[in-house]
Formats: sequence, structure tokens, C-alpha cells
Amino acid sequence: MLAIKQKRPRIIKTETPVIRDVAFYQDVVNGLTSEPKQLQSKYFYDKEGDRLFQQIMNCSEYYPFQCELEIFSQQTEMLANVIAKAGATADLIELGAGDCTKTRYLLAELVKMDTDFTYLPIDISENIIDFLNAQLPLDIPGLKVNGITGDYLQMLGRAADHSDNKKVVLFLGSNIGNMSPGEAAEFCMNLRQHLKPGDLVIIGVDLKKKPATILAAYNDKAGITKEFNLNLLRRINRELGANFEITQFEHYPVYDPDTGGCKSYLISLKKQQVMIPCVDGSTWINFEENEPMFMEISQKYSIKEIEELGRNAQFRPVANFFDNKGWFMDTVWEAV
Repeated sequence: MLAIKQKRPRIIKTETPVIRDVAFYQDVVNGLTSEPKQLQSKYFYDKEGDRLFQQIMNCSEYYPFQCELEIFSQQTEMLANVIAKAGATADLIELGAGDCTKTRYLLAELVKMDTDFTYLPIDISENIIDFLNAQLPLDIPGLKVNGITGDYLQMLGRAADHSDNKKVVLFLGSNIGNMSPGEAAEFCMNLRQHLKPGDLVIIGVDLKKKPATILAAYNDKAGITKEFNLNLLRRINRELGANFEITQFEHYPVYDPDTGGCKSYLISLKKQQVMIPCVDGSTWINFEENEPMFMEISQKYSIKEIEELGRNAQFRPVANFFDNKGWFMDTVWEAV
């Protein structure tokens, strides 16, 4: 996990527009006035970010989506049986649901099996949740949907308190990899606190493999991942009135096969200043030439590491599902 040292921002009084999302502003300023500089990956997903991420998932280099899609489309009945065999009414909670491309297979199978459940997708994108609430009941007749907009770490408690039903939590897409190992361990322990013994968790995990294969997934030839990262700077310009010069930042991913950490940075191509206005002044961010700005981690795990992660958080491994290449795993844990 990156060590963060807070620096006092330089403030200059200016006329500025009203900031509608104060949390976004505060997170951006705090991240850019820290050492090393960083931005939170959850802010990738505005409307344009959603569109670019859909393109990333269709890139030939981006194997995680295709591998997990294979698992959910070809092993659907076995996955559904793990959930349905308990025989209790369930709340199926998905953290970071996205457009539900993979989960649709499971939802349709559960409805086909006449399983009594409600689907509670959680996503930070309001566009996504509005779409799921409206479209899924049309696509899968009989499906009960109650979407929740917000940070899934914050909304998890709300979803868990939705009813006294058995809980099945989906955390797919290797979202567990968007945390450092230490953060992932803390997340799993917090997740366990919201669950009762017998509740289930299904976690999608990107496994360690050939380093070149992993690195290519985050540096596609078409440059879509690059644009996805740069889009966050455009969002900051648009929503916070900043003046990032987009062409003066370069996308740079790295992978460490020893630790399993794949990290993405934006590199400043010159010495420059970026201004972010606010109601009581403007914050000026100084960049040195070649200075990195940390954007995202995509942590990879071994099967042994994932099993240890679950056991340390009081989960028992129940089943593992793999794609035919053995590159990706959806693991099922039971709260104990």
C-alpha cells in the first residue's frame, strides 16, 4: 500500500463555479496534494468512463472479462445450484454490478429454477443502476430488482439490512484486485461482519499467470485503457473546473510478478501546474517532469493466497470455478 504524506495545498483567491460534488472535490485535492500523488479509481466511472470500460471489456487483450463471462455462461447451472441448494429466500447482493452482462446468466437460471430471491445490484454509477432497475425485469420476467447507487463499501450495510433473508454477495470482475492485499484483507473482514453464518460470498479473482499476458491487459494496442485513465482528468476539468492539459500526461502500467501487483500511473511529461478552483480560492498542484500519479491497482493472486484471505476473515471455501485456461477463478465462500 502506498505511503501517503499530506502536503498543505497552495490557495489563491479566485472567482469559481459552485462545486456540486464536494466529496469528489475533496478526494481529488487530497490525493493530488499527497506524496506520491494519486486519484481514486472509483471516480473513473462517469458516463464516458462507463462507455470506455465497456470497450475495454471487449478488447482482445483484456482477458479477465472474457474468462469470467465463460465461467458464468458455461457453468451457470452449477453456480446456481450452490445458491439454490440452501432452499431459503435470499437477497442476492452484487457489489459493483456494472451492466450485469455476466450476472444475467445466473439471474436467469435462478428464476428458471423458481428460486425465491431479490437481486440488489450496487454501483457507484447512477446511470448503471437506473438502467438495471428498468431493463432487467423486462429481460428476465419474474426477476425482482432493487438497485442501490453508491460506493459499494458504504452501501453494503444498507443492502445487508434490506431483510432477514439469507445473503449471497457477488463481488465479481476481480474487483477484489482493485485493493492492495492489506485493504482486501480489511474489506473481507468488514464484509464478514455484515453476514451471518451460512451466508455466501462469490468472489471473482484474477490469478497470477504469465507477466506479459497480465501487462497487455492494461496496455491494449488500441489505447482504450489509456483513454479510460485520461478520462478521469477530463472529468476533473469538466466537473471541478480544473485545467489539466491532457496531452501532457502519459499512461504507464507496470506489473510485479513477485507481489502480484499490477499498477497504473499517469506520468507528467513536463514540469507544470494544474489549478483546481473552489469557492474560497484555488488549489495549485505542481507536477515535476516524469512525476507519476498513481491511478489504480489490479492485484493478482494465487489460489493459496485467496484461500488464506478467506479463512483469515472467517469464511470457509466451498467451491472454485475456473475458465478453461485456468486464468480466472470464481470462488465461493461460506461465512462461519
